[in-house]
Amino acid sequence: MTYRNPAPTVDIIIELIDRPHRPIILIERHNEPLGWALPGGFVDYGESVEKAAIREAEEEIGLKVELIEQLLVYSDPGRDPRQHTISIVFLATATGQPLAGDDAKSVDIFSSWCVPGNLCFDHDRILRDYWQYRNYGIRPRLG
Repeated sequence: MTYRNPAPTVDIIIELIDRPHRPIILIERHNEPLGWALPGGFVDYGESVEKAAIREAEEEIGLKVELIEQLLVYSDPGRDPRQHTISIVFLATATGQPLAGDDAKSVDIFSSWCVPGNLCFDHDRILRDYWQYRNYGIRPRLG
């Protein structure tokens, strides 16, 4: 019998705490699907989701992050056009200048009022949930 299971992933909303208004970091993806995305990626076998988030941030933007809390788990089967994934989304902080690495074509810093429109996956929903939580203290709703 063959089992098909969703792949676990992590996404990290990284606030730069050494800048005014705590902007966030997005990467421009080098691989399909193309567009802007939160730093993140697949959890390796034998790796905790926390370690995966820290590793992915360092690989994609070259910064050490401090995980602050978990925002929510996003699991809509259509969230990733490549396959069914489940993403554990973390809020994190960092300082310094991010540099594109790994599968990031480029990296940039964004305030909430100037995020690019071509976001990949369900990252527009994740960022809306984040800003509602950050600005009004309202936790995202499940579903």
